[in-house]
Amino acid sequence: MLVNKVKRLGALAAAATMGVGLLTGTAAATSTVDSLGQFTKQRLTWKPCEHEVLDKAGAQCADVTVPMDYSRPRGRTITVAISRLKATGTGQRRGVMLSNPGGPGGPGLDMMVGVRERMTADVRARYDLIGMDPRGVGRSTPVDCGWPVGTMLRSGGENRAAFDRNTALQADLARRCSATEGEYLRHISTRNTARDMDVVRGALGESRISYFGWSYGTYLGAVYTQMFPGRSDRIVLDSAIDPREYGLPMLQAMGGANEAALDDWASWAATRDAEYHLGTTPRQVRAGVEDLLRRSARNPIPVGKTTINQHELPTLLFVRVADARDNAALAADVRLLLDAADGKPVTPSPGLDAILQLLQKPTPQTQGSGQAAVMCGDSAMPRDPRWYWQTIQRVRPAQPVFGALTNNLNACAFWARPAEPPTRVHNAVPALIVQATGDTRTPYTSGVGLHRAMTASRLLTLQNVRIHAVFGHLPNTCAESTINTYLRDGTLPRTNPTCHSD
Repeated sequence: MLVNKVKRLGALAAAATMGVGLLTGTAAATSTVDSLGQFTKQRLTWKPCEHEVLDKAGAQCADVTVPMDYSRPRGRTITVAISRLKATGTGQRRGVMLSNPGGPGGPGLDMMVGVRERMTADVRARYDLIGMDPRGVGRSTPVDCGWPVGTMLRSGGENRAAFDRNTALQADLARRCSATEGEYLRHISTRNTARDMDVVRGALGESRISYFGWSYGTYLGAVYTQMFPGRSDRIVLDSAIDPREYGLPMLQAMGGANEAALDDWASWAATRDAEYHLGTTPRQVRAGVEDLLRRSARNPIPVGKTTINQHELPTLLFVRVADARDNAALAADVRLLLDAADGKPVTPSPGLDAILQLLQKPTPQTQGSGQAAVMCGDSAMPRDPRWYWQTIQRVRPAQPVFGALTNNLNACAFWARPAEPPTRVHNAVPALIVQATGDTRTPYTSGVGLHRAMTASRLLTLQNVRIHAVFGHLPNTCAESTINTYLRDGTLPRTNPTCHSD
């Protein structure tokens, strides 16, 4: 999600339709196998990545040619960029591990550089670690709709007039994508990315792949196991999406989770009133945030050389509240915004400035139309704006800050219908699912849902920790030991383990 994009900017430790004509399930995976030989047997040319982090880590990169439309493999092709960190051991290598950082729409070429740091030496010895920019993202024939904003995920606002303005903006975002990307949008999807992963597997000369995914990457990994169960090896799905709720229900589930996280932060801030002056009780702190939101609806709040409005403020809070280690940064941001709303001149912190830049002034590397292409291409969403407004009004009393964000209409309401139905995930492929009870992006219940859908999986619970994406982000001895043991030996825990904060 958006939080991961901000992390990539260094400000925080943080954020189309499917291929045509193929059937769901494993039949689709095998129906064109013969005609895909030219792709699965291609010879890759490895070269320097021309990427500071990857080159410093000793990685190599290659472009993999894949069909744009898997139902027409002799038609137009696109390229998918991958990176490789070779296994460090001699005689211990098991195979390759593909990966995805989430989003959807997050570039993943350099993801495994950081993840590798939390792997034990005997795990690093076993796998070539493969980073990948999914189709439509980063270096992989990217989608860029020329949006004036960085993301379609915005709050509907505090009143109907604001909601209507947002509706017009979302219709324009969808129109820009249709006009700019055309037919290509119909082939940006999770199912096609899973097919791309299998082409990568073949091009690397492997019979099976292991996989590590964060957030949306857990959904992609689960879809791969459903489409290609016999080609799935050791699978780790960290901060998981319930595949039955992927799409609008996934977004809506974030509302209550983020309100709870805001309460948790408010309790923290209330004990530090001498430093931040936000209130001496959690209720006072929360009341200040809710009042700030109402004030932003009356007048956008000036922050340095820009302003932040009622559509953007909840997204800012959404980014900051995801990780308890950012409590101090969130408190400082709220204090600064309250001062700005009172007319005091303020200078945003580098972290706050990075979020505002991401929301308001996207670059080709940070713009979020690739995320829209995947989400809208995967799952149809309601089209009647009145439905969204009524839903927002219904949840607003319980979700005064985030309800209008997580239940809002977005560009998917104006998108072409998905070309394929969603993948129904239900299989017995072994996997280790990792879930924190305080996750604000993929609430704990969504990890439970994926565990039920993957009947041979184990669910590792990280108890009473507010974090999204655990392994590689939050040092935790218990979780790291369990994950590394599984990746080293292929041994899942006998029961579902529970870990606690170090």
